[in-house]
Amino acid sequence: MSPAPDPICAPATPLLPSAVALVRVSGWGLAGVLTPLLVLPEPRMASLRTLCWDGFRERALVLFFPGPASYTGEDLVEFQVHGNPQLVRRLLSHLGTLGVRLAEPGEFTRRALLNGKQGLLEAEALRDLVAAETDTQIRLAQARAGAQPDWIPEARRTLTPWMARAEAVVDYGEEEGILLNQKDLASELKPLRDRFHVEQIRARAAQHLRDGIRLALVGRPNAGKSTLFNALAGEDRAIVTEIPGTTRDVLEVRCEWRGLPLRIFDTAGLRDALDPVERLGVARVGPILGAVDLVLHLRPAQDEAIDPLIREALSPFRDKVLEVRTFADLTEAPGEVAIAAHQGDLDALEVALKKRLLGGLAPDACFGALATERQVALLNDLARQLDLLLGLEPGCPPELPASLLQGAWGLLARLTGEDRAETALDALFNGFCLGK
Repeated sequence: MSPAPDPICAPATPLLPSAVALVRVSGWGLAGVLTPLLVLPEPRMASLRTLCWDGFRERALVLFFPGPASYTGEDLVEFQVHGNPQLVRRLLSHLGTLGVRLAEPGEFTRRALLNGKQGLLEAEALRDLVAAETDTQIRLAQARAGAQPDWIPEARRTLTPWMARAEAVVDYGEEEGILLNQKDLASELKPLRDRFHVEQIRARAAQHLRDGIRLALVGRPNAGKSTLFNALAGEDRAIVTEIPGTTRDVLEVRCEWRGLPLRIFDTAGLRDALDPVERLGVARVGPILGAVDLVLHLRPAQDEAIDPLIREALSPFRDKVLEVRTFADLTEAPGEVAIAAHQGDLDALEVALKKRLLGGLAPDACFGALATERQVALLNDLARQLDLLLGLEPGCPPELPASLLQGAWGLLARLTGEDRAETALDALFNGFCLGK
């Protein structure tokens, strides 16, 4: 039996001057550990206590959550004290003298995960919730913070009997005359494979929403870049004039526009500039184009041809260039994305962005989908695993489907952070009598 981990403490609010600061302590046996400081109140009853240490006398509101019915699964105590940063530091220092060490980053949630109070997917959603910058990102994280996506338990229910059957064929097929019907296998697993592919589309879109969509606005001087930049940002962040070359550096803004979290880069107009400052601004465009998700090439509706300099600059990034015709109110604009940013006519751009980056989905259709790099990579591996499984030739050795089924099960376990071995073996023994 492993020894109980050290009790830990940490401020749960920023160390800034404020009305109230929250300090949390987690560990087993906190009633004894904290005895020199206070007598703990009744569980889940907020009580006012006087804390005395090293000449300090602080009135604090104290809450006690006995384990395992707490956030971490251990005893948990919360102190609400005055929000003086120095006072909080002194309290944390005194807790250290009582054997309570400072927590490492994320250690409270890590203990919740290890003690079975939270799943890995929930922990990742909590991390995203704390880091969210827009309303859509908050809702995206909240949708993943509850139960597992419904397709995960569905996948387990579908894979379990086939995995058990395939392993039984491998171990006892010749002896007992057990066969694996690959036609039935394919028939039952195809809907699951199709669901994985749907979830891949949702996950790619959710990943864009989680990370924020990076857009670069590129074009000749006076192509309407800064006007669009301000329209998307919802405020005047860039100077707009009729004088070409007003923007001489890369401007950046983070915002949410029509449910899309955006990180927008307004770049200097591309041309053979004579002004040395403008030339520096033009030189900075290339690195930006390589780092964004989508390049919006803004070209006024009246322009018939693309400047050769611009064509050359965009050539290495052609796969992520979206042609946008600006000033569409002044003349008929060819192309499917025609806008008039100065009039707020941006519907065509909204449709194009959602089509290119969200697969045509509305942002709320992505809520509940996997979204982190780790999750999306495992989902892609799962889809490939089932593609391989359903692509096996009839009559192939049973070891092949057995191995692929085990691999899919293992990927599900890695996705959720669970231990594969015990659950898989339980399903195996419950489905077949293998003891001889």
